[in-house]
Order: sequence, then structure tokens, then C-alpha cells
Amino acid sequence: MRFILVCTDAGIARLAHIADEIWHEYWPDLIGLAQTDYMVDKFQSSQALTQAIHSDGYQYYLLMDEENIVGYMGVHPEVPAGRLFLSKLYLYKTERGKGYASEAIRFLELLCRENGLASIYLTVNKGNDLAIRAYIGKGFETIEAVETDIGGGFIMDDFIMEKQL
Repeated sequence: MRFILVCTDAGIARLAHIADEIWHEYWPDLIGLAQTDYMVDKFQSSQALTQAIHSDGYQYYLLMDEENIVGYMGVHPEVPAGRLFLSKLYLYKTERGKGYASEAIRFLELLCRENGLASIYLTVNKGNDLAIRAYIGKGFETIEAVETDIGGGFIMDDFIMEKQL
């Protein structure tokens, strides 16, 4: 598996397109189409991704097998806190269950060790049983439950999970 850092305008536009596709094949059944559309526009549009990468310190990677993009992930190193925030880890529906998420977590563990970070944490929708089970299987533990008002009349109802390295 290859991890391609996204840093150009063309790469960001490609990432936004991929995010839109993946989110719309996964999230409407869990959170509804209206909230999916809202969150894609607010957090995964080219404009939002450009802001996150160039101003907010996020790093986004395209995940590739030998030939194809299979998904993407976004991270935010929090060096003073000694941890890495895994903001996004999404795979196309056809690519789930092939071990790519495990490879991505191993890549992030290496990234943490190289940067002196002691843990990886993330937020996961409380209703996303598949992801919760997968993260538990990879050594993450639930440390908190949070509800976040994201505007537009929508709430994110999440667990915060963390893996100590």
C-alpha cells in the first residue's frame, strides 16, 4: 500500500471528489442524506480541505494499492499534546475488509514514533458499529462520549477513541 500526501490544488480537488463519492456511499444510511451533504460541503469540499491543509496543519493522504486509489485519510499532529488526531479514514465500499485500514494504522503508528507522539485518537459516530469494532480490534479504547453542534441544525454524536503506542 502507498500513502500519497496531498499538497497541490489538483490533489486537493481530486481528494474532494473521492471524499464526496465515499461519503455518499456510506453515510446516508447512518446519518441521512441531508447531514451527509452538509458535512461533505463543510468539511470535505476543496475549499474546506485547502483550509485544513494550508492553514490548520492537517495532512491528507490518498491510500493506494498497486494500481488504484482505495480511500483516503486525514491526520492532525498535536505535538505539544504528544498525540495524533486521526480525523478521517475512509475506504471505498469495494475495498473494505481487505486489510487496508490495518495498514493505514501501522503507517500512522510509524508516523507517531518518528515524531515522538505517544498516541492516536479519533472520533467515531456512536452508531457506526462496524468502525467501532474495527478500532477496538486495532487496540483503540473509548475514552469519552461527545456531542458536537456542527451547525446547520446537525449534531455529531461520537465516541472519542484512543490508542496508546
